[in-house]
Amino acid sequence: MEFSAQQIAQLLNGTIEGDANVTVNNLSKIEEGSYKTLSFLSNPIYNNFIYTTNASIVIVNKSLVLDKSVKPTCTLIRVDNAYESFAKLLEMYAEIKGSKVGIEQPSFISETAKTGADCYFGAFVYVGENVTIGNNVKLYPHVYIGDNCKVGDNTVLFSGVKVYHECIIGANCTIHAGTVIGSDGFGFAPTNTGKAFTKVPQIGNVIIEDNVEVGSNASIDRATLGSTILRKGVKLDNLVQIAHNVEIGENTVIAGLSGVAGSTKVGKNCMIGAQVGIAGHLKIADGVKIAGQSGIASSFLKEGEIIQGSPAFSAGDYKRSYVLFRSLPKLNDKINELTKLFNSKQ
Repeated sequence: MEFSAQQIAQLLNGTIEGDANVTVNNLSKIEEGSYKTLSFLSNPIYNNFIYTTNASIVIVNKSLVLDKSVKPTCTLIRVDNAYESFAKLLEMYAEIKGSKVGIEQPSFISETAKTGADCYFGAFVYVGENVTIGNNVKLYPHVYIGDNCKVGDNTVLFSGVKVYHECIIGANCTIHAGTVIGSDGFGFAPTNTGKAFTKVPQIGNVIIEDNVEVGSNASIDRATLGSTILRKGVKLDNLVQIAHNVEIGENTVIAGLSGVAGSTKVGKNCMIGAQVGIAGHLKIADGVKIAGQSGIASSFLKEGEIIQGSPAFSAGDYKRSYVLFRSLPKLNDKINELTKLFNSKQ
């Protein structure tokens, strides 16, 4: 689809400098702009590219002062906030790209499944018995939905997502490719001989509330009993592991390659960096921030605390301790020097 500068300006309540009839059909970064692409400029670091870009339309702030003329092939649209305006366009662009409807073949949808209006089921989608799927749900090719699952309105499951039986996914969620929801929790009990393990049946489920986004190739294990829960607004990055009976509070974000062990409860509005490991049966208070690569071996019950290290403790204490860590070799040399001096005087 093509859009003119006039249409874009009307949508963003912007003013045009240049050709109002010029059209674009793609997006680009300003430094990589090409003919018929739309770009934006909000960071002053990239100001010089406004004079060299080949993008046909660039969204800029009204406050931008030009040192010279832009290329005659470049039309500017001035708005109050170029970054927010471009984000709005990206959102619309994503909606247009994801506006598929219908059922591709081959696919399997159980006769007992209930599906809403305006859904899209890609090729090789499997929808099991007694599944309930809301309106405007998008299931991309090779998605598997097990028996008795529920998927809310406007939720998107990208290619290869697997949702095991009995799991519930809310409205306006996005689950990226390759993620597994509801696989067995890691539950094994040692036998009397101590040489083998008996599998503990995992008969709970996973509940994902509204407005949650889960990155690609993440794993969210079903509960042993009860539910593993991701509360409203949770955001998980790629390759995150959520173990059985974990609860992640509202609007908490977890970066890639992090893992939360069984039965731990993480509060709301927490921020957890990449490669963080959190042990099982712990409690993390609301608003806690955990630095990347930290190891959490005990509960943190103080709201809003910032922690770091492995094992982790207060980030301020960690940074002061790190100064000492780095000084240990020099301190050791000084001790050896003093020891030699002392011995030489005996």
